[in-house]
Amino acid sequence: MTATTGPGPHPSRRLFLGMAAAVPLALSGTLTLGARPAYAADAAYVMGYFTESAALLDANYGLHLAVSTDGLNWIPLNQNNPVVTPTEGAGGLRDPFIMRKQDGTFVVLATDLKGFDWGYNSQYIHVWDSADLRTLTGYRRLKLHDMVTHSWAPESFWDAGRGVYGIIYSSVNASGHGVIMVNYTTDFQTVSSPQVFFDPGYDIIDGTLAVGVNGVNYLYHKRDETLVGARSTTLNPGSFTPFSTAVAHGATEAPTLVKSLTSGSWYLWGDTYSPNGVFYAWQSNDLAAGTWTPLDQRLYTPPLNAKHCTIATITTTEYNNLVAKWGSPAWNRLKSYNYPDRYVRHANSVGRIDVYPFDPYPESQWKLVPGLADSAGVSFQSVNFPTRYLRHSNYALRLEENDGTAIFAADATFHRTAGLADSAWSSFRSHNFPTRYIRHTGYVLRIDPVSTTTEKADATFHVGY
Repeated sequence: MTATTGPGPHPSRRLFLGMAAAVPLALSGTLTLGARPAYAADAAYVMGYFTESAALLDANYGLHLAVSTDGLNWIPLNQNNPVVTPTEGAGGLRDPFIMRKQDGTFVVLATDLKGFDWGYNSQYIHVWDSADLRTLTGYRRLKLHDMVTHSWAPESFWDAGRGVYGIIYSSVNASGHGVIMVNYTTDFQTVSSPQVFFDPGYDIIDGTLAVGVNGVNYLYHKRDETLVGARSTTLNPGSFTPFSTAVAHGATEAPTLVKSLTSGSWYLWGDTYSPNGVFYAWQSNDLAAGTWTPLDQRLYTPPLNAKHCTIATITTTEYNNLVAKWGSPAWNRLKSYNYPDRYVRHANSVGRIDVYPFDPYPESQWKLVPGLADSAGVSFQSVNFPTRYLRHSNYALRLEENDGTAIFAADATFHRTAGLADSAWSSFRSHNFPTRYIRHTGYVLRIDPVSTTTEKADATFHVGY
């Protein structure tokens, strides 16, 4: 869960805790392979999340879904709109969690909270059942405790020794600081009495649980503005002890652990709240070492404005069915190769690359339509100004109204080629000045001849979402 206070800087919920002694967060994330019968056919991933943009222009507290074949680059489904929104309690959710149960079906849990009213107390969490994540049924709120506090960022795991599911979540108990609680259930309809699952003696919020990794269970969480781990050889309440080197990218929270399906790598995702709405990722080949290396942002692209995610593995059939049901976006975003924290946008009608996040975020969304002068090429149609296109004028790229002339059509048409700096990416050659490519210089877009290594990097982009 990420704490926000509206447009401008978004202080952590930890600030609220210090001022009001209200509840801290707990866990989102994913139940990893090894915690349930292995699905050998799993070959893709599904992410659940809610959305907030830098100044909350995008703030939607329903369940959003995205899919990925590599766990790094994501396709938002349903045009990045929610697939379901809670109708009870606060009427919104944060911190969704998706788990495949022992019978192969899914359960979805989420915090009962809309927006960032940290003073809203709820002893309940939202729950849905689903056979395939295309249809969510049995919506209900599940009561976990009677404390005058929250039940935030729930996550579940299969406890094989007890033969039940554990539901862990964050609350402030009698200790006066944030701890992780646990209840047990067989059906997500009724639960046992709450117990303290992890209390290191100081406030902890936001975590993710990896179960049964070489006989060890790992619980990553947020301490202060960093992500740290705890571990235990059992799943017993009170058995976890802190370890690991802290990681962060500024004020970081909402960790999620993900195991690669194709290698021995693990990824640790975390998002920031100042600025609001950016995910970063770290990589490790050995969870036991407790050390992480920042992942190059060229390698991953989270869904637009995604917050506090959960990631679960799915089969290829489930992946295809989700895309068929909800549809992939009708728009794209373009990420710079040599400045991968920057995306192509229009600002005051000027084409440029800027560090994300920013609002209005639709300035970075484009429809790549058939070229206005040559259908074999592409033109960049603005999502928020659909009668306007990127075109070059005196070699500078601008967003302008299509006047229907042949000159405008030619200026607004480009031919997509293999990336000049990386053939897996893309470059865009001018239709009517075929020796020139779209590139950035001083973060402003123009068309130029390209020959040097730097120029080739300036002219290379990732077309994603």
